[in-house]
Amino acid sequence: MLRLTWVQPEDLLGHELRQATQDGREPKAIAARWRAAGGPEAPATAGASPTPTSRYLRQLAEDLLDELADLPSALADDEPTDLEKIRTVCVDWPAPAPTPAPPHQPLEAAWLGRAIGCLLGKPVEKLPLEGIRRLAKSTGNWPLSTWFTARGVPDELLTAYPWNRRSAQTSLAENIDGMPEDDDLNYPLLNLVLLQRHGRTFTTTDVARTWLDELPAGRTFTAERVAYRNLLSGLEPPRTARHRNPFREWIGALIRADVHGWTNPGDPAAAAEQAHRDATLTHTANGVYAAMFTAATIATAATGTADVHTCLRTGLTVVPPRSRLARAVRQAIELAHEHADFDTVVDALHTTHATTHHWVHAVPNTALIAAALTHADGDFTGSICRAVGGGWDTDSNGATAGSIAGLLAEDPAALPDRWTAPLKNRLSTSIGDFNGVGFDTLAHLTHRETHRP
Repeated sequence: MLRLTWVQPEDLLGHELRQATQDGREPKAIAARWRAAGGPEAPATAGASPTPTSRYLRQLAEDLLDELADLPSALADDEPTDLEKIRTVCVDWPAPAPTPAPPHQPLEAAWLGRAIGCLLGKPVEKLPLEGIRRLAKSTGNWPLSTWFTARGVPDELLTAYPWNRRSAQTSLAENIDGMPEDDDLNYPLLNLVLLQRHGRTFTTTDVARTWLDELPAGRTFTAERVAYRNLLSGLEPPRTARHRNPFREWIGALIRADVHGWTNPGDPAAAAEQAHRDATLTHTANGVYAAMFTAATIATAATGTADVHTCLRTGLTVVPPRSRLARAVRQAIELAHEHADFDTVVDALHTTHATTHHWVHAVPNTALIAAALTHADGDFTGSICRAVGGGWDTDSNGATAGSIAGLLAEDPAALPDRWTAPLKNRLSTSIGDFNGVGFDTLAHLTHRETHRP
């Protein structure tokens, strides 16, 4: 039986109850009604529960999702989604610093870095932190410094912590042959198409149209899949981000932000505003801030004159300072400065966030990315290995850390051969005509968009 992931109401309700608790609503009465009716908890790692539920529970879940959406939030003033309100609470909103567009070499390093970091994290996606550490240690690869491998891993350890089943055949050291398809690369490609068609003045509706034209529904997950469904149901942005979408503060908008930063060197505010128009198709509040933070950080890195710490500080200027995301990122950066051992940093982050947040939520993952980049001082290998070794959404975190650290490295030749050679300058994708494209070609296409109005 087909159990469609990320959209079945009975699977969404548990996630929405947790989301309501996090964003300042009071869901206890609704949660009690769901439990009394025999409603299940949200799936822990997968997107769908293993067995069908009754028609009654499905209808009840739909009704309760709508009731939860109507509850007031105590955090609304500190965590707006409207751009003008975000600007109002961000008292240090950055001014543009006119900067020549970077040459294609830093952009190629950024594209490569994104792919490498993603690929490094793919085989251990969804695994608990303990499993990641034990798998790496079993092959002498801890602290993490190169690709994961199954060679030499005891069978009992692989039984306890199996590789991600969709990724193991293309992402272990012994079988990497080019960059396989991944949503962490599909979305930057989509945004490249978006800019080619609509320029930097694109609207959120333009994003939606581009998705419907170019993005297969089966390549979407979490908030993006719900928003896609909402579009097909006739809803329009920004309602697509809110309607029965408990994933609207998860990591999906963050992984779409890179192109907005790459194409706005020296103008973090413009990068953040583009990321906002993109993100509000699918996300609200902290899910949007994560994308804006990433875009502004990358726009600063694209100047070629700022270190990683300056980039991250600038990224925080576009995030409401009293938001949960801003607090988490600031804490993560402080931890990274305080502790020489990154495992200590990671353990502290997991202690703070793991019991309250899903492993794909934007708040802990953005914090981990910031901590990894800070602790590694922007070094490429150090950044991606810390981001992946810290767990949670390993491929997405590795991708964003790799993009930023690759851009700071300024040249693909500065990235170690053990990372770049297996990719063979080839990216697989289902987006448009890009299947098999080289990262050098993507860099030239991205460079062209930095000059387009």
